[in-house]
Amino acid sequence: MILTTTNSIEGFRIIDYKGIVTGVSAQQQKVTFSFSTSKYLDSLNKSVNDVKEEAFNKLKENAKALNANAIVGIKIDFEVLATSAVNMISVTGTAVNVVSEK
Repeated sequence: MILTTTNSIEGFRIIDYKGIVTGVSAQQQKVTFSFSTSKYLDSLNKSVNDVKEEAFNKLKENAKALNANAIVGIKIDFEVLATSAVNMISVTGTAVNVVSEK
């Protein structure tokens, strides 16, 4: 599946718009607190990446359910709910069918 933040895909033509799709993931931060700033930042980075991957997987699943083969115009919203140490990522785009112009 082709994913892009742009509204078109070079070398492809959109032939059908299937609808807006979203993937959302929220997860409590799995951060290891230590005296090492480097280890803390590595742990925080892994936690954010895990949430992002899950959100994108849900986005693709929702597009596949609409029989789409691409998602254009992807927007990513990232929030940290500080009081509960939760990372939340919402990914939204337009599910489409594209064909190669070649």
